[in-house]
Amino acid sequence: MTTSLTLGFPAAGGHQQPTVFSRLTELAGSWDQLAVGSGSPTHHYAWVSAYADIASTSSDLHLVVVGPPQRPVAIAPLIMRRRGGGRLEQLGVRELHEPMDLIYRSAADLTALAEAMAQLGLPLWLERVPAESSTVSVVTNVWRSRGIVVCRPAPGCPWIALDRRWCESEPPLEPGRRSDLRRAQRNAEKIGPVSSQVLSPAPGELDRLLDEVFRVEAAGWKGREGTALANDSVRGMFYRRYAAAACRQGILRLCFLRIGDRVAAVQLGVESEGRFWLHKIGYDEAFAKCSPGMLLLRDTIRYAASRGLRSYEFLGAAEEPDEELVDLAGGASQSVRIPPGRRASLPSSPMSSGPRGASLPCGGTTADRPPAPLRVVGVGADR
Repeated sequence: MTTSLTLGFPAAGGHQQPTVFSRLTELAGSWDQLAVGSGSPTHHYAWVSAYADIASTSSDLHLVVVGPPQRPVAIAPLIMRRRGGGRLEQLGVRELHEPMDLIYRSAADLTALAEAMAQLGLPLWLERVPAESSTVSVVTNVWRSRGIVVCRPAPGCPWIALDRRWCESEPPLEPGRRSDLRRAQRNAEKIGPVSSQVLSPAPGELDRLLDEVFRVEAAGWKGREGTALANDSVRGMFYRRYAAAACRQGILRLCFLRIGDRVAAVQLGVESEGRFWLHKIGYDEAFAKCSPGMLLLRDTIRYAASRGLRSYEFLGAAEEPDEELVDLAGGASQSVRIPPGRRASLPSSPMSSGPRGASLPCGGTTADRPPAPLRVVGVGADR
């Protein structure tokens, strides 16, 4: 059964009144009409539906939609967290640690969506919103008459802008890094032949290949610390569901580095929106002296460049120990917090400080912070 709530206030810019859906089925046929081309596969229906399938029963979907469900012009994929009085968050960001934005067609549509979220009267946390997005500024402006807005920095996701130089036998790195790669290659070749594969698997072979990815990822430090997908029932199930959907669409990429007859390193990613998106990486610590994760990273960056992709995107939390190539790219982020049901007169200058505490980037002071704020977090540098 699908439930929906039509918000009883005029929509901005002449839009149809916004609607809040609690099931994805009403939007299954139209979601990607808006989301594909928005800049990230984490906005696509395959991603949000994979998480919605495993969302706990203590959480409720709140899909705020501007426009008719057959032709939406803006969507906020949110979920209710009931602890601490309840608040809305982006769908799956807390568990999956991936950046996600609101999905919208134009600035006017985004403003209408922000107004709709404000009318819900609930605390709202938007984390890991891309820094180049207009979401932070629009949400801040909409909430300024309703409460105190707090902005702060947060970690980013690195990325590499690709060009033909990355197709060459040696990547465009500083001499010391190129030397490290040559040394790792020699060490690996002492054990056996070294080869890499980037596979777009058929559905019939997906389970077997995913089992291998999960096994190798758990053979390293993630397995010891219990953070590997094989040890995490929620994230493990999510990535199996998402991989199946991405496989059907032909965008899934499973990557393997073999040394001799053994798999030494693996990656799970997708090729979408003109970019290569790296979701998961792992390596077998039996090959640690060969830096297999670094060798596979070198090869998949070369693959992405040879395909003419614009960039190589490192997603997830900054937890990978094999990051020799990652620092070629930068990231940026920020956050915004707003308390529900509270009005305040805010300083007009973004860096103004009040009389009762340290200054905050979007106005207000540390003494004004509420216990249940709205938070918007951006991540990533402008492309």
